[in-house]
This record gives sequence, C-alpha cells and structure tokens, in this order.
Amino acid sequence: MSENRYKIVFDGSLLPGVDLSTAKLNLADLFKSEVAAIERLFTGRTVALKRDLSQLDAQTYLQALRKTGIDARIEAEPAIELNLADVPEHAPVSLHKAPTDPQSPYAPPQSTVGEAVQAFATLRPFSFTGRIGRVRFLAWTMALTLVTLGIGTVLAIFGIALIGADSTAGLILGGLLLFILLLVLAVISIQFSVQRLHDIGWSGWLWLINLVPFVGSFFPFVIMVVPGNTTANQYGPPPPPNSTVVKVLAWLWLAFIALIFVGALAGGITALQQEYETAAETSYDSSTVITDDVEVESADEAEEAPNSADDAADAAEEAQPPVDSAQE
Repeated sequence: MSENRYKIVFDGSLLPGVDLSTAKLNLADLFKSEVAAIERLFTGRTVALKRDLSQLDAQTYLQALRKTGIDARIEAEPAIELNLADVPEHAPVSLHKAPTDPQSPYAPPQSTVGEAVQAFATLRPFSFTGRIGRVRFLAWTMALTLVTLGIGTVLAIFGIALIGADSTAGLILGGLLLFILLLVLAVISIQFSVQRLHDIGWSGWLWLINLVPFVGSFFPFVIMVVPGNTTANQYGPPPPPNSTVVKVLAWLWLAFIALIFVGALAGGITALQQEYETAAETSYDSSTVITDDVEVESADEAEEAPNSADDAADAAEEAQPPVDSAQE
C-alpha cells in the first residue's frame, strides 16, 4: 500500500488581522513573483498551491504559507488506481507528463506564481513612492548637496555681476529663479526622506516631524540609523543592492563633514588669535595712557614746589618780632 499524499489548497481567505495588500506582497516575495500574478489566487476559487506531498512536507509548506498571512489548508490527495485494461492498446503511456486538461481535478494550478520576475523594486528618485536603503539615502542626499553647491556658486557669481551692473530687473529675475530652484531642491529632498521612511515600513507623513521644534533636529539621524525591511512590505519590494557609485557617494559624507570640522576649527583659532591681539593692543594703549598721566602729574608737582618754598620764606620774614630801638 502506497503512502498517503497531500496537497495544499487556498481559496483567498486571510488570517485574522492580516491586510490584503500585505498578504499579496508577502506571497509574491515567497514565490519570487509579481503582485499581478498573485492577484489570480484571490478570485475566491479554490486552487491547489502544491500537490503530491508527504504529510511532513505538507506541514512545512503550510507553515511557510501561513507566515505570509494567507489561510491555506491541507487536503488529502485522492488515491489513483491504474487499470491496464482501461488503457487503449496503442495509446502511449507517459507517467511523467502532467495532464493538460484544465477541467481535470489532477491538473496543476493555472496561476503563474512560479514565473521568474525581478526580486527588487525599480528605483524612482523623483517620486514619493518606492523604497531606498540607508546607504542609497546618504548617496542621493550627497549628490543633491553637490548639485546645490554647484548651482549656488553659479548663482552667486551671477548675482555679483548683476549688483555691479546695477540692474534692478536682473536682480528681481535672479531672486525669482533662486526661489524656484530652492523649492525644487526641497521637494526632491523630501522625496528621498519619504522613500527612506517607506523602507523602514513607516508612513511618509512622518516627515512632518522634521518641522517640530527640537525633536525635528534629531529625526533625520533616526532616518539614517534605523534599518529597513529586508522583505517586501506595504510600500513594495526591497530596493536593489547598492552599486559602487552609491557606496562612494555615501562615504563622501565623511570627507564633507571632516572639511566642515577643519574649516570651523581653523575659523575658531583665527578668531581667538584676533581677539587676543585686540586685547593685547587695548592693554598696551591703557598702560601708555596711565604712564603719560603720571609723568604730567610729577611735572606739575615739581613746578609747584619752588613756589611753596618762596611762600614759606615770606611767611617767616613777616613773623619776626619788631626791633626795640631803646634796647639797641
């Protein structure tokens, strides 16, 4: 007697608390298929996802399918008895070819869940949909920063030329172009942050936390540190692996931060030196003024000293008693 065989069937039911779109994405990731192909399994018709399994293999497949959120079940395969008397005399017998009759209960499922498709999402830099990882987020923001610096330099040179030419209309036009450019760059930066939030599994509306005082200054670091989902989530499949260019651009942030730190340190040292020199000059000027005052006061006292001696002599002469002429 042969061992009983089993099959796994699915009729579109989901486990409690599982979202339909999440289940479709997880199932597509499990079968390495597109979501459009998985849609055919949710028509309400019972389909067999796997056939001719032992009881142990059927339990293993069922556990993997339940992790995606679908409510699949195991059913026993009906026993097949082959009677050679029912086979035509000249009919070729092939035990390896699957039945092609779609109405046969033993025909394989017609859904194309096993076709080879791309396992990663398509990158869309200028979109609020999709996902990007931490390294690609750093690379894209570095590229945006370099572009902003380049355009800002050109606009600064253009503005200086307009100021020298004293062109009011040119200044107004340049200011308008600068405003439009800054607005476009800000929108692109927000798109990068939203895709990074999608990779974590968070809503893109959480970007508004950046506008909250004090908390918003730390939220960008949270976006850069928290890892993304390794599998598909409600925002789509995972992003593709990072290329060499992406890694180089991400590492440029270290050089950029180092340059800023060195520049700030050099500026601080220069400011301290200037302050020290200014303080030294002020101290020198103060001591010079005090010395001059002391010298002037000493000269005045020296000039007044002889006058005081003459006054004392005159007072002494006036104080002598009168001479008695009789005694003389």
